[in-house]
Amino acid sequence: MVSSVLVLDNDVIITEFLKATLEPKAFEVLKANEGEEDIEAVRRLNPDVIVLDLYPPDKDGWRVCQEIRKFSKIPILILSVLNNPDAIAQALDEGADDYLIKPVSSGVLIAHLNNLIRRARAEQVALNSGEDR
Repeated sequence: MVSSVLVLDNDVIITEFLKATLEPKAFEVLKANEGEEDIEAVRRLNPDVIVLDLYPPDKDGWRVCQEIRKFSKIPILILSVLNNPDAIAQALDEGADDYLIKPVSSGVLIAHLNNLIRRARAEQVALNSGEDR
């Protein structure tokens, strides 16, 4: 089963690296790189998981995370160079589901993405089962 990953990072090198790393492992990599386009892309594409950078040049990743959480429970994985416990805690408090520090090995990244997707799908199945009653 192919899982869709929406990458919200305007660093072309990172997005191309993620595409090259993830697509051979049964991920469809979608990209949005233009500020407010990020929020619309989440609504339009409804990916299985989102990879978000906190510090792209033209937007605030924390604000993007907050905005997504207003309408969606799609898992958000922060992928950032910021290795600061307070920033990590803030990102998780703002609604991120996971946080990895760049650089990260492809194996660790894939394992974290698979875990987030697996948990989200299990929650959806549980929700749907409850609706049948």
